[in-house]
Amino acid sequence: MKAVVQESYGAADVLRLSDLADPRPDAGHAVVRIRAAGLNWHDVLVRRGQYGSPLPHVPGADGAGTDVETGEPVMIMPSLHWGAEEAAPGPRWEILGDHRPGTYAELVRVPRENLAPKPAGLDWTEAAALPLVGLTTFRALFSRGRLRAGERLLVLGAGGGIATMAVSLAAAVGAVVHVTSSSEDKIARARELGAAGGVRYDDPDWPTAATALTGGFDLVLDPVGSWADAVRTLRPGARLVVLGANRAERAELDIRPFFFGQYNLLGSTMGSPADFAGLLRLLETHRVPPPVIDRTFALDHAAEAHSHLESGAVFGKTVLMT
Repeated sequence: MKAVVQESYGAADVLRLSDLADPRPDAGHAVVRIRAAGLNWHDVLVRRGQYGSPLPHVPGADGAGTDVETGEPVMIMPSLHWGAEEAAPGPRWEILGDHRPGTYAELVRVPRENLAPKPAGLDWTEAAALPLVGLTTFRALFSRGRLRAGERLLVLGAGGGIATMAVSLAAAVGAVVHVTSSSEDKIARARELGAAGGVRYDDPDWPTAATALTGGFDLVLDPVGSWADAVRTLRPGARLVVLGANRAERAELDIRPFFFGQYNLLGSTMGSPADFAGLLRLLETHRVPPPVIDRTFALDHAAEAHSHLESGAVFGKTVLMT
């Protein structure tokens, strides 16, 4: 099979197309013939070596294709071996493409319990783009953030996969959604997905501008690491869910305003099988637009796709086609 392999950690150009032996199914594992593989920022961190992936390595967490044994159209849930507790993953938990070969390949071997039927309303690119961001966002919004209809939600960032998915899911259940962005165009495109509006985060006082939109937010979703600013937009007793650190690895909070505000600070990561089942039920019962696809690239242009993802010009998901 053809697969994108990195022999070392580094910039996008470490990703190169190679020939590898075909994986084989067994009693516990299926093999999926990949039709499309979604890119995530997580893949960039894998490529850079942040997760200590074994080398040589095939990255990629998201994928959709056909089960080689049954021909069934499937998508892959990339959260492996979550464990028995819903509160947090267990010690065996891993993300596909971290320590085992991922989806940047014509074939990938995954535990059978991590396959789900491809939703009939999604094409291959949309199905490949859904699992990681859909699962991560569902857990952050609903399992951790306890978002309800009518509540006011602020999503930091307007263009990434998490942000676009958060706007779509939250608006579908009746939340009032606002976003931040450095681009008026991205704010406008977020409105098309259901957002009520947004503010420019390149304004140093953007938390004041955001708060003025609603009088304060019930829930703020922070996938970038801007805790100190995000807290300023919360109404008393509200929740801040943190699920990323793209912009900053450290945060400094003023303690007294935090506890006097009765705020909830919640960490979140990908999600459990129960979260994934909840996501699929939500898609069945509500009018949720499909994942936004920004650009597609051929498998042998994975390095170019990573450079595009890192450019900051993306709105939605970048996808590789096999």
